[in-house]
Amino acid sequence: MFNVDKEKCIGCTKCMKDCPVNDIFIENKKANIKNQACMKCGHCVAVCSTMAISTDDYNMDDVVEYEKESFEVESENLLNFIKFRRSVRSFKDKEIEKEKIEKIIEAGRFTQTATNSQDVSYTVVTNKIEPLKELAFESLNKKGEYILNNLTPETEYLKRYATLWTNFYKAYKEDPIKNDRLFFNAPVVIIVTANNEFNGAIASSNMNLMVDALGLGTFYSGFLKIASENNKEILDLIEIKDNQKIAACMVVGYPNVKYKRTAPRKEAEINWI
Repeated sequence: MFNVDKEKCIGCTKCMKDCPVNDIFIENKKANIKNQACMKCGHCVAVCSTMAISTDDYNMDDVVEYEKESFEVESENLLNFIKFRRSVRSFKDKEIEKEKIEKIIEAGRFTQTATNSQDVSYTVVTNKIEPLKELAFESLNKKGEYILNNLTPETEYLKRYATLWTNFYKAYKEDPIKNDRLFFNAPVVIIVTANNEFNGAIASSNMNLMVDALGLGTFYSGFLKIASENNKEILDLIEIKDNQKIAACMVVGYPNVKYKRTAPRKEAEINWI
């Protein structure tokens, strides 16, 4: 629960005004938290003038005091950083340090979630990456063969992908290293899961930015996500719980390519109302 140190509290009302569920009231010029409607978002901790509010639900060592020098990012730099990032599919034969993987996950952990559910989980695949790769190629091949053998006017648009998957599988079987068109011999796959898939998606977006900030590269593998759908062997291997949905599959490694500039994009479609 969330608690108020009455000796530190100055009754400034900031916590009460910022509480999204109106769970705080002022009595005798001191803040009081009912802990009834509280969804443990921590806004009260973050806004308090005197650090009078704490909780035993989370690790308070995570709380960092704001300092402009280490917190602020210039908007133009941030926009250029976003423009410059690329999906990487060429990786060096180099392991990723554990502390870097943990920092990527921290970027996901501190991403906002609907109703502060914090329902996002992370599976880091390193030691089992080869069996995962094998199962994924087999799954896509089976899906591809099924589509090609049962084409209808409604599924004709899938023919392109089905052909791609079956060809990928054949090439992989001929040379698993040279023809790894699924993971591209990257050393790490991070699978982001959540009860609410949207929460996992926005967490993985922040993780993507951290990947680049750490000098690493990644791409979202939609093919691995498709391969995992209704595939018990894959889901058991990566230990996905029944109530979890795969939001993103991030293939991560040290990039073996250097980009010199940003890439062009079509104009934004904006409807000003």
